[in-house]
Amino acid sequence: MSAIAKITFVSAVNDRKIFADNLLISPIFSSPHPHQIIAQVGFSSAARAYNDAIEQSENEIIVFCHQDMIFPNDWISNLGRSLQYLHSTDPNWGVLGCFGKTTDGADRGHVYMPGLGMLGTPLDHPEAVRTLDEIVLILRKSSGLRFDLALPHYHFYGADICLQAASLGMTSYALAGFCIHNCQYNLVLPPEFYACYRHLKRRWKQELPIYTTCVRITALDLDVNRRRLREFYRSLKGTTVGAVRWQSGRQLLDEIEVKNRPKSELAKCGDKQLCS
Repeated sequence: MSAIAKITFVSAVNDRKIFADNLLISPIFSSPHPHQIIAQVGFSSAARAYNDAIEQSENEIIVFCHQDMIFPNDWISNLGRSLQYLHSTDPNWGVLGCFGKTTDGADRGHVYMPGLGMLGTPLDHPEAVRTLDEIVLILRKSSGLRFDLALPHYHFYGADICLQAASLGMTSYALAGFCIHNCQYNLVLPPEFYACYRHLKRRWKQELPIYTTCVRITALDLDVNRRRLREFYRSLKGTTVGAVRWQSGRQLLDEIEVKNRPKSELAKCGDKQLCS
């Protein structure tokens, strides 16, 4: 498979400033580029926004991502290498993403989030997962996969589409490529989260337990009940936010790229803080 020429990037946008200060400052978009960007505004659910975007997509590879994602300099090349690897090993792959869970709940992928720091570890090549986090989901338009329109709101659609893919005999993977999710880390989740949890549990009851990056879905709801109890006490104490997003996505990207730069390169700069 040759290098990626064109990609469609799709984001459900409810705050244009966050969108502009994060996703759009990614080096991918810093100069004239061939990629298609679709900002979906005003949709009642991720499934409706994303299925509509699939029809609009001009390209085979579609990247669905949160409005506060930032893709570093080497992300496109890492995606290209991951796709080349899958072209050789599993050309009928299902969903590709930045971070996910295996069948037994192990993390796969590598991402930074405020409040949580670095999650996962770098991968040499894509590794199989059972579910993927919604921050980044990548599909082939020709795969025929579509998001579940019965799933309300904007939660658990990553796990759902991975389970759909598996039901069709397609494996999903965490890609070998680091990215940044400049999000507000909320300790208390909205009622919509739990409505989506219940929908996913009903739809895939034969597949329980299901590990997701947020919570494990089980028949007895033990994990989610513990989570809700913790949220209740946090609400009483007023500690509902664990960390806020960086106001400048560009500054966050610069700091992380300096930290991740090999020491040999930093030594050439003379000043580790100013080298960029």
